[in-house]
Amino acid sequence: MKPTDLFIDETRVSVVAGGGGNGCVSFRREKYVPRGGPDGGDGGHGGDVTLVADRNLATLLDLRLRPELRGERGAHGEGSRRDGRDGKSVEVRVPVGTLVYDAKAAADAPPLADLAANEQRFVAARGGRGGRGNAQFATPTRQAPDFAEEGRPGGARLLRLSLKLLADVGLVGFPNAGKSTLLSRVSAARPRVAAYPFTTLVPSLGVAEADGRRFVVADIPGLIEGASEGAGLGDRFLRHIERTRVLVHLVDVGTALLEGRDPVADYDAIRAELGAYEPGLLERIELIALNKLDLVSDLEVLEPIERALRTRGHEVFRVSGVTGQGVPELLRAMGRALASADAAESAAAAVPA
Repeated sequence: MKPTDLFIDETRVSVVAGGGGNGCVSFRREKYVPRGGPDGGDGGHGGDVTLVADRNLATLLDLRLRPELRGERGAHGEGSRRDGRDGKSVEVRVPVGTLVYDAKAAADAPPLADLAANEQRFVAARGGRGGRGNAQFATPTRQAPDFAEEGRPGGARLLRLSLKLLADVGLVGFPNAGKSTLLSRVSAARPRVAAYPFTTLVPSLGVAEADGRRFVVADIPGLIEGASEGAGLGDRFLRHIERTRVLVHLVDVGTALLEGRDPVADYDAIRAELGAYEPGLLERIELIALNKLDLVSDLEVLEPIERALRTRGHEVFRVSGVTGQGVPELLRAMGRALASADAAESAAAAVPA
């Protein structure tokens, strides 16, 4: 199976909760018990359909293969005041970061739920209430009711699920900039690495550690000019950058200098695509990594490039994902950047609304 078959970040699913069981019409009939009265039991409630966020999942593939989720119907009530059994509820686990939309709502409608925390739950369809048996309707003036309630139908809706990966650090840059190699260097992840563009077809996640802090790093498929408008793979995966707290922009100085390209222009092109997709991304904490130092014979040519990039207000690092040069310093900088992001978020939360 291809990696693109395994990573599914959009799907639709029909959810149908179980209907409630019907109430029972019954009268007590025992020898030597005249006028036993109504004794019909209530129907059981239908089972709910609930989505549960699970940090151990990273794709919606299971739901693509299971397009309908259905709760169990409640059992009908019986005589002798025996209530029907409640229907079994269905719990379906989805990746943390799943957004739940009503598929029939407008395209710009807000999500019904944002499952951004592990074990967070959302009842997508609630089971129907069971009907009351005729015993429930007996009164001093109506001692022999000959009717009961039917169970209520369960909720049903068509949902659109959209996954936005949750990661602390996102690696962005042109195709073949060395993002996958760097991810495999800083974590135990083993994404596909090859010497051609668009090697990475789906996002990859890895866990890195620096100064005692662990954090999740995401390798986002390479962006090109026009990605925000649908060019290349970027239009499909740009949304996964939205939830990253720190961006690490890899600039392939080795290949760019060999081919006569301007690395600063490459950097500006990717920044323009990020801003076109979501202007708020330009305000995100960002580190710049000049990658593939192993291909640069004269390191002095990097100095004007570094000066030009520092004027953008970001830290610049020289690294080589192949040899590991400069990677420890970059990792520690990621940790510091995340600490700054923590402080900023805490300060924002402390400000009264």
